[in-house]
Amino acid sequence: MIKLTDKGAEKVHEFLASQQSQVETAGLRVGVRGGGCSGFQYALAFDVQRDGDTVFESHGIKLLVDTQSLAYVTGAEVDYVDSLQGAGFQVNNPNVIASCGCGSSFRVRDEEEVSAV
Repeated sequence: MIKLTDKGAEKVHEFLASQQSQVETAGLRVGVRGGGCSGFQYALAFDVQRDGDTVFESHGIKLLVDTQSLAYVTGAEVDYVDSLQGAGFQVNNPNVIASCGCGSSFRVRDEEEVSAV
């Protein structure tokens, strides 16, 4: 399962409304791609559901996860943070065992361990 914090949901609703997108068809895609100094980076985007996606719902918003990313983000919580370093979405992920100094990439347990979770 993946969920949004209250603040994260508020910002997603604001963005979808500003883009005149329908919450019924649009959602927040939460994905993982290779890259960064620690191995993986999050890929967050507003999108529509695709074949093979696993769909979670939080605060009335669809969270869309592709098959390859699912094992890496299961149990994660998407928040919106506004701090001195800037504002944006932040993923709090229990699968992360290390991240880089700038916080833009991360490493998870061995893939075999993640798949067993």
